[in-house]
Amino acid sequence: MKLYNTKIIAICNQKGGVGKTTSAVNIASYLAVAEIPTLLIDMDPQSNATTGSGVEIGSYKHSVYDVIIGKKKIIDSIQKTDLEFFDILPSSPKLVGAEIELVRMHLREYMLKDAIETLKGKYKYIIIDSPPSLGLLTINVLSAANSIIIPIQCEYYALEGLSQLLNTIRLVQKRLNKLLEIEGVLITMYDNRLNLSKQVVEEVKEYFGDKLYKSYIKRNVRLGEAPSHGKPILLYDASSTGAQNYMNLVSEILLSNE
Repeated sequence: MKLYNTKIIAICNQKGGVGKTTSAVNIASYLAVAEIPTLLIDMDPQSNATTGSGVEIGSYKHSVYDVIIGKKKIIDSIQKTDLEFFDILPSSPKLVGAEIELVRMHLREYMLKDAIETLKGKYKYIIIDSPPSLGLLTINVLSAANSIIIPIQCEYYALEGLSQLLNTIRLVQKRLNKLLEIEGVLITMYDNRLNLSKQVVEEVKEYFGDKLYKSYIKRNVRLGEAPSHGKPILLYDASSTGAQNYMNLVSEILLSNE
């Protein structure tokens, strides 16, 4: 079996409703159709990345919750999806209580990192969908990741709370994960008819410079419908604008990691 030099990318923004889960699912699925072995880890108790990848809540015995509290091995908790190269470590509503349980544990910030290390090059990419908070679950994600993609939506107050996220990243870099870096910043819910969208892009460009991806995720009805059908956009409507946007984004990610 081929061993890979695994790249671990967290999709992270403590603000809800920014397209974080949509991005995690669709980045993972486009990597998979390029025949790149990919694992998606759903670290959000809402479990939307799990259902959006076609895995029904309750159809599996073990989840990421069992893995991070040390009850189960990660390899025994991974589920297959409809795409050959796309596996998922599903979430569970029980993850809500994991923050409290982790507090009592030794090296609690590294539980996810230690679990992932046991996979030893099985995947080329591991994508992690983070919860919309900056608690212990997110700290676990940032401690385990090589890099972060920050989705920012084109709406008022888009950059609100971003300084808090960047402070958390700096703290993690200083104390827990020196190698953590920002992979890129992703504009979501973009509408080129609105001046607001253009203003947000300008602000983000000014702040992040060349870290801003050239591919923007435009507002797209089909993209919003796909999760309710338990499908990534390429299986729901591959010709839609949203599908094209994510395909372009993944091309950009692969190019920057060559």
